[in-house]
Amino acid sequence: MIAEVVRDGPAAQAGIRAGDILVAVEGRSLGPRDPGLAATLLEGPEGSDVSLTIARGRMRREVTLVREVVVPETVTAETRDGILWLRITGFSAVTDRRVATVLSDGLGGPRQPRGVVLDLRGNRGGLLGQAVAVADAFLAEGEVVRTEGRHPEANRRYRAGGQDLAQGMPVVVLVDGRTASAAEIVAVGLAERGRAAIVGSATMGKGLIQLVAPLPNEGEILVTWSRVVAPSGWPIQGMGVLPALCTSLGPEALAQGLARLNQGEPPMGRALLRQRAARAPVLASEMSALRGTCPPAEGRGADLTAARALIESPAAYGTAIRGPGG
Repeated sequence: MIAEVVRDGPAAQAGIRAGDILVAVEGRSLGPRDPGLAATLLEGPEGSDVSLTIARGRMRREVTLVREVVVPETVTAETRDGILWLRITGFSAVTDRRVATVLSDGLGGPRQPRGVVLDLRGNRGGLLGQAVAVADAFLAEGEVVRTEGRHPEANRRYRAGGQDLAQGMPVVVLVDGRTASAAEIVAVGLAERGRAAIVGSATMGKGLIQLVAPLPNEGEILVTWSRVVAPSGWPIQGMGVLPALCTSLGPEALAQGLARLNQGEPPMGRALLRQRAARAPVLASEMSALRGTCPPAEGRGADLTAARALIESPAAYGTAIRGPGG
């Protein structure tokens, strides 16, 4: 059974839909006991033809597709309750362009949304350059992230230098315990520039730049080239990004956190100050203590409620973006 069809890809253009049954490829019948055979038969050089037998109900038809490289869709968006909800599931080669288009379309109509929610929950990362470019879409200037290593070329600073496509309106970034790598870079870059409020739980803490070096015996060795460091100097690896408003401690703690933000008191202030003062190498006990202030957890409905509450309360949002030392 076909589980998913990439939008605007060859299969979608041929009318194939999720739920259709792939009966045969190039005349070779497929069975439920060898799912790997389907993948093997479907693969081939870009530009070559492949013939499929598709079943939908009692009807069967033959379809010939031209193989092409299809970049997975990583960006989806909708406007709901006067808020532009923008979800990024990964960072591919065109993610920044999709984000720019979504912001342009979402903010270009007669009814302007009150804010933007950037949902990075479950996002395991992708291309570093794309993470910087996506953060740049919300920033006009300032450092987004830096990398540090022993080799001089490993030490780099990545800065924003474009235009704030969100036009200065409130931005809330949702994260959870599965948010990692490039997604963490976007979150920390926007948070430390005071451009977004982070909501959710501690993230995964995946902040190493690694290279794959081939070996003569056709094996590979993974070489750590540099570490990813927040603009204020603390390492993401092992620590992860802490939110300004924690949702993983339960509804009562969340309600108290919102109340404190409305009163001008950041509930995660002390933990964020400790994190920003940390420098590599950080003791495992310190990492554990900091992450324990808002334990990593999977995304939940409370994240959406908290994001909406921040956008609807300028006082709470202002406290959340001011930072621990603000």
